[in-house]
Amino acid sequence: MEMAATKLDKVHVPDRVQSDTSSPSPDLTIEQLAAEVGMTVRNIRNHHSRGLLPAPEVRSRVGFYGADHVARLRLILDLQADGFNLAAIERLLSGSDGLAERLLGLRHAVTTPFEAETPEIVTADDLAKSFGEVSGKDIERVRKLKLLVPLGGDRFEVPSPALLRAAEEVVALGISLHAALALMERLSRDCESISRAFAKLFLKELWDPFEQAGQPDERWDEVIEAVGALRPLASEALLAVFKQRMTTQLEGAFGKVLEHQAKR
Repeated sequence: MEMAATKLDKVHVPDRVQSDTSSPSPDLTIEQLAAEVGMTVRNIRNHHSRGLLPAPEVRSRVGFYGADHVARLRLILDLQADGFNLAAIERLLSGSDGLAERLLGLRHAVTTPFEAETPEIVTADDLAKSFGEVSGKDIERVRKLKLLVPLGGDRFEVPSPALLRAAEEVVALGISLHAALALMERLSRDCESISRAFAKLFLKELWDPFEQAGQPDERWDEVIEAVGALRPLASEALLAVFKQRMTTQLEGAFGKVLEHQAKR
């Protein structure tokens, strides 16, 4: 369990978990289940034989899988992505009564989106109308920032339409897309650092004491609820501090403008 304690904070890493907010059908065949989670049928059967996956509901000699099976397989994929082998995962999921469900609850608290946005589809012509001609360097920045996802041809998925609209409004103000993307890169780095600080805060102040206490059964719900509460609290704190700092910076900048104007 020591290894699990040091790595559970990373369960959310894979992009496939964070970007998938759909609700799978409760009546999936094993082939449909494999397509849903991005795993081979052979691997699913192997996980079932090892006791990692509950048995399906059998109807007319056909096994059907539901949301619980999808969640369990995604947890297995997350743990594998963090370096756990199947033997370690088997020990985790069979360690004590209800542990697998608790890990699933923790994973859900970690990966549930703040506010779900419905992605939109745009074309290259749409983007050209909003932003004009875009340099190769800026296209690469857009790709790395995952602002657009190529779908083939001249079609793109926009994961965050709100962010795209903000970019359009910034450019409409007369700020170049190149400058806006450079700022977005810095914002992304700063947010990564801030998010890491909050994750470390959770580990040090909440998870470590819980682990040192022997992970008492009666405190699992408390820890899971704390994870769920930490994320919106972190977002609110970040926004509150940003508003204060932004006001201060704008007042300073405007003061310099007035000073410059007075000397003209």
